[in-house]
Amino acid sequence: MSTTTVPRVTTRRAPQAAAADDGWSQLVEAVRESGLYPTRAKAEQVTRTVLAALGTHVTGDERVDLARALPAEAARLIASQIPATHRLTAARFVDEVASRTPGATPATARWDVSSVLGALPPLIGDDLVTRILAQLPTGYALLFGRADLTPVS
Repeated sequence: MSTTTVPRVTTRRAPQAAAADDGWSQLVEAVRESGLYPTRAKAEQVTRTVLAALGTHVTGDERVDLARALPAEAARLIASQIPATHRLTAARFVDEVASRTPGATPATARWDVSSVLGALPPLIGDDLVTRILAQLPTGYALLFGRADLTPVS
């Protein structure tokens, strides 16, 4: 009885496919898991909506560093937004996301925002999250999954 060895075939993704999936799939999957979304498509829609809204409120070096730390698709969503002329409270930010999401209520929008923003710290690091929170009005820490320890004046 002779044994023949079957050559092992390895497949490689095309360079464009590798570049297109530089972490975007993992981010969407993290959002899907944390938000308990039934499909990847729903998690991706939520991720796109929240990141686009966030892109209007993070400015300066923090905006640049955020875009650099995120997968390319997420970075495009952040960078393509025109910065807002006024800062929204966390509650108004959630309302803004609700207005961008068909059929959303304030409660579902808060869930969506928390699911996306809560997935960002492992990607961007605690230092950048702290810097972003420092430039936003109080109340955003909870949306990023942190305790809001800012003293009330």
